[in-house]
Amino acid sequence: MLSLHKTIDGKMTRIQNFEKGSWISLIYPNEEEISRVSQALNVEEDFLRAALDEEETSRIDMEDGQTLIIVDVPVEEQKDALLYYTLPMGIIVTEDNIITVCLKEIPVIREFQDGLVKNARTSQKTSFIFHMLLRLSGRYLQCLKQIDKLSTYMQMQLYKSQRNKELIQLLDLEKSLVYFNTSLKANEVTLEKILRGRIITLYEEDQDLLEDVLIEVRQAIEMANIYSSILSGMMDAYASVISNNLNVIMKILTSLTILITIPNIVFGFYGMNVAGLPFANYWWLPIVISLVLILIVGVILKKKDLF
Repeated sequence: MLSLHKTIDGKMTRIQNFEKGSWISLIYPNEEEISRVSQALNVEEDFLRAALDEEETSRIDMEDGQTLIIVDVPVEEQKDALLYYTLPMGIIVTEDNIITVCLKEIPVIREFQDGLVKNARTSQKTSFIFHMLLRLSGRYLQCLKQIDKLSTYMQMQLYKSQRNKELIQLLDLEKSLVYFNTSLKANEVTLEKILRGRIITLYEEDQDLLEDVLIEVRQAIEMANIYSSILSGMMDAYASVISNNLNVIMKILTSLTILITIPNIVFGFYGMNVAGLPFANYWWLPIVISLVLILIVGVILKKKDLF
């Protein structure tokens, strides 16, 4: 999907044609849209396709006066459960325009399209990019807080009933934190390269804004590490609890098997065609013997904490 936007009279406005100082947004573009943008703005098609590879890592590249910035953005998806992962988003800075390319429409893009971000003007390219990066960093923090709340809820559910559903959800959250941590560290490296000012010329206000972005990214990295450690420890604890519960159940079943076996042994003796068994004429005697032996063995097992 191709859409063109430009800040006119302080408001984000959707336009129909390519204009100087505009922002071009590509969401999962087809070949026709890529070719159209490439020809109209004289942009390398490789730059436009770079962010369409899900395995592309965060990096910065420059060629023929055009700068490509790829950052990983957080994405949430609702299937059987709420899942979090990251996707690359490309930001291409040309002499006159800004181009963003992403495989999915993300909330940050919609916020800019709807004009919800103040002081973000398409004519001020560097400031516009850093405002977008700041929003993306804030989005990581929002997702991490949601992950923390969701893990707390799953923990409360596991207190009530240890089901596979909650355990699988916790595993998915742990995997999401690994994705976030890896992507945030890659983004941090890219932002530090930009901060040096060798690739993009930074004004004083832009440098302050970029430093704010780095602070947000580092805070998100710290939060991801903390939540990942907590979740990992919690999963290990639940694995130990489940293993212990299984051992308790097996111990009880083994004790019950021993008690049930006693009457079989007694009745087996008195059921054989063997002469000379004591008190063979008393039909109730095997029952009494079995009950007495069960009681004695049960007391022994109880004292040994096996029942």
